Amino acid sequence: MRTTLRRMLAEDRSPIGLAACVVRTVEIVTVTRSCGFDFLLVDMEHGPIAIGDAASISVAASEAGLPCLVRVGGPYAPDLARVLDCGAEGVVVPHVETAEEARLIVEKCRFQPLGKRSLPSPLARLGFQVPPAAEMVRRIEADTFVVAMVESAGGVAEAGAIAAVSGIDAVIIGANDLAADMGHLGAVDHPEVLAAFASVAAATRSQGKVFGVIGVGAALLSSHALDLGARLIVATNDINLLIDQGTAVAQTLRARTGSAASAAPR
Repeated sequence: MRTTLRRMLAEDRSPIGLAACVVRTVEIVTVTRSCGFDFLLVDMEHGPIAIGDAASISVAASEAGLPCLVRVGGPYAPDLARVLDCGAEGVVVPHVETAEEARLIVEKCRFQPLGKRSLPSPLARLGFQVPPAAEMVRRIEADTFVVAMVESAGGVAEAGAIAAVSGIDAVIIGANDLAADMGHLGAVDHPEVLAAFASVAAATRSQGKVFGVIGVGAALLSSHALDLGARLIVATNDINLLIDQGTAVAQTLRARTGSAASAAPR
C-alpha cells in the first residue's frame, strides 16, 4: 500500500518534509529518504525547477513510495492542475489571501463534483493505466492533497474562510514572506508574527483542517509552531541542508587543523 500524506495524517503522524529548490534531478528523492524526511516539496515558485523537472521528480518519488508535493507560483498559476497530471500527489499554492482564491484552486485541482479539473491523459500515479473515468477520479481524489499557503497579513485575517473551503486540505504559513509583509523583515520570531502564527493555527484547526509551516528555523519550530499544533512541516531546503552541514564540517576540521578559512567569493 502506497504511503501518502493523507494516510500519515490519518495515523496521527506529523509529516516533516524537505524542499527541493535547486536540485532538479531524481537523486533528491533518495536524499530525502536517506535523511529521514517523510515527504518532498518540489519548489517551482522560486529557482530553476521547471515543469519537466517537477514531473520527473514526482514520478520517481511516487515509485519510491515517497509523498511529493509541488509548489506552484500562486492561485492564478497555469500549472496548478498540470503538476498533478504530471505525477505530484499534491499541490502547494502560495499567496492565497481570500476564500475566493481558495475556491479557484479547488475548482482547478479537484475533479467533479467538488471541482472542475479536466480529465487528463494517462496518469503516472495510476501506472499510466486508463481505468474507467469514475474509477480514475475516485482513486486520484483519494490521495490528492491541496494546500493553501498564507503569506500576508490579509491572508492571516482570512485564514478561517480559506480553511473552510471544501477541497482545501491544509493551510500552511510561509513564515519569511509573512514577516516581511507585516513589516518585520527577517524576524519570524517577532511577537506580532508569532501572534499571526497562532491566529492561523486556531482558524485552520477550527475548520478541521491541517495547519502547517514552511520557512522557519528549527528553534522556532520546536518552541512555537509545534506548540500550536503544526502537523505539516517543511523543515529546510536542499541548499540550506548542504550549506549548514558543509559549514559545520569545514569549521570542525578547520578548528582541529588550525588552518585559516578560505576567502569568501565576491
